[in-house]
Amino acid sequence: MAGDTPHDAGALPAASNTPDKPTHATGPESHAQGGQIAKHGGFWALTVGAIGVVFGDIGTSPLYALREAIAHAQSGVGGDLAVIGVVSLAFWALMVVVTFKYVFFLMRADNKGEGGTLSLMALAQVAVGRRSAWIFILGVCGAALFYGDGIITPAISVLSAVEGLQDAPGLAGKLDAFIVPISAGILIALFMVQSRGTASLAKYFGPITAVWFLSLGALGLYHIFDDISVLRALSPHYGVMLLINDGFLGFIILGSVFLAVTGAEALYADMGHFGKAPIRMGWLAFVLPCLTLNYLGQGALILDNPAAAENPFWNMVPQFAYWPMLILATAATVIASQAVITGAFSVTQQAVQLGLLPRIDIRNTSETQAGQIFVPAVNTFLMIGVLVLLVVFQSSHNLTAAYGVAVTGTMLVNTLMAYSVIRKGWKWPMWAVAGTLIPFAFIDSVFLTSNLLKIPDGAWMPLVLGACLVVIMWTWVRGTQILTAKTRKDSLPLNDLIEMLQARPPHRAPGMAIFLTSDPDVAPVALMHNLKHNKVLHEKNVILTVRTSERPRVKEADRVKMEPINDDFKKVTVTYGFMETPNVPRALGLCRKQGLKFDIMSTSFFLGRRSLIPSARQGMPLWQDRLFIFLMRNAANPTDFFHIPPGRVVELGAQVAV
Repeated sequence: MAGDTPHDAGALPAASNTPDKPTHATGPESHAQGGQIAKHGGFWALTVGAIGVVFGDIGTSPLYALREAIAHAQSGVGGDLAVIGVVSLAFWALMVVVTFKYVFFLMRADNKGEGGTLSLMALAQVAVGRRSAWIFILGVCGAALFYGDGIITPAISVLSAVEGLQDAPGLAGKLDAFIVPISAGILIALFMVQSRGTASLAKYFGPITAVWFLSLGALGLYHIFDDISVLRALSPHYGVMLLINDGFLGFIILGSVFLAVTGAEALYADMGHFGKAPIRMGWLAFVLPCLTLNYLGQGALILDNPAAAENPFWNMVPQFAYWPMLILATAATVIASQAVITGAFSVTQQAVQLGLLPRIDIRNTSETQAGQIFVPAVNTFLMIGVLVLLVVFQSSHNLTAAYGVAVTGTMLVNTLMAYSVIRKGWKWPMWAVAGTLIPFAFIDSVFLTSNLLKIPDGAWMPLVLGACLVVIMWTWVRGTQILTAKTRKDSLPLNDLIEMLQARPPHRAPGMAIFLTSDPDVAPVALMHNLKHNKVLHEKNVILTVRTSERPRVKEADRVKMEPINDDFKKVTVTYGFMETPNVPRALGLCRKQGLKFDIMSTSFFLGRRSLIPSARQGMPLWQDRLFIFLMRNAANPTDFFHIPPGRVVELGAQVAV
């Protein structure tokens, strides 16, 4: 019934006492060369890989984005303006949100080459130079919303592709009842193979997705000539006119238009794996032109044949290419779903390392690539969530109501956190900061507000999920702080204990003892219990603390810091980046270079275990105490998390009221 505390397990989130120097324009070579994928290919190989992983989500948007937006527009102003205006809004959303905001601006805000909400949070904390509550809250909200996106994306992507069976030649209308079961089968199979890793399949993601984008572009180019006047949509004038003429309905239309840019945040989140230059090249030279052609082609098709608006994408596909395109669309949506799932694994690892979540079982699925991980709890959580969505919503049309809120929320969070980076870290003048961020924040806010109008239709789901995850993260962080403060208050300073031991030496046992603790200045609970109950002190004693840096990765030369106290005691601090997996024995092997003789088979690791009791008189509310205790009890065993040999571990416990 006992729970492991971070104090006893030796893990400290993101130390901010000595903040790292912020970086903001280090280029792909800064960390992309350290990224796992970057090690195995040149620039063009990275570009193709980015097309498969980074652009998979945004590449499936043509399946449903224009269909939903035009359906709303035709109920308002109607006519050609409804079609051309929506295509214009979709094109300029791609230009402003993806190209200007993410590709040209936000990708400069990299944390040693890494991107994503939590990387930006760490970078913003470093830029400010201290722990900022509002930056922390924004980061937690962004991370929580990401999981909402991670559940909806696989469901809507695969379902929209499989819905192509509804109009398949010779089978039109005959397989409608099987759409959801087939989609569920594909997604269950996808989640089931996660534990085996996807490294062997990942090499095919880029080429398959590249063929998909080429097909999108070819279909669009072919149908543009159905009504060449659709090229007017490249002017923002028609998008603005549609919004003005439709009034409040135009505001609602924006919520559907935003579907065209869902997945844009992946450009930033996956920057560390591929580097800036390959992602920018892939977007500007390949993905953006193909998407633009496809949306223009869909618009021209509808102008020529208004009945095609019911499902413009599948009405674009000629009969002879229908089945190959259906198979390709399904493969593309599976790849997009895979990218989101692995992204959820990566975010979870970062959240655990940064102290936002309790320790979770994280497994490496590749012996050669550290970035290939599998998180069983998250995989199960996502699979259940996706299947529930399929059963409840039944169609991609219904799911679009739930889609968008999580993504727009994450985008707004990124914009707000970027303020600290460019103002404090880059030292931009206020007029430049305002001129850059206010337009982006305005656009994000408009899209977010438009999507919030869908709350009665299903947009409540990612918000409720995000709120639950925020409560969990806040409870864990706050509970950890309270427990650490209480433990420190009740503990004996380490230096005082050493003086007492010198005055009254206990019995000495041969060998080395390593005591894991998050606070190296106080005597670890396990050490106190060992002296109290066993009345013994080992010949050599190491007070070990594992810290998480604000950096994504830490160089091996900076991994271990050793500080001798006297002949009997040494302090050792092991530092990991928030994207690294801790391995304590391997890190301790580096201590040999600093004079510490370390033999894993003659060393005992002492861990403290706490049995927590909820208390209504102190700390958090009682319900939050119970939640914290539940999280503590279900946290991964520190022995497994830190890769310590189980046969060398001794656990000693105590009871604490929180």
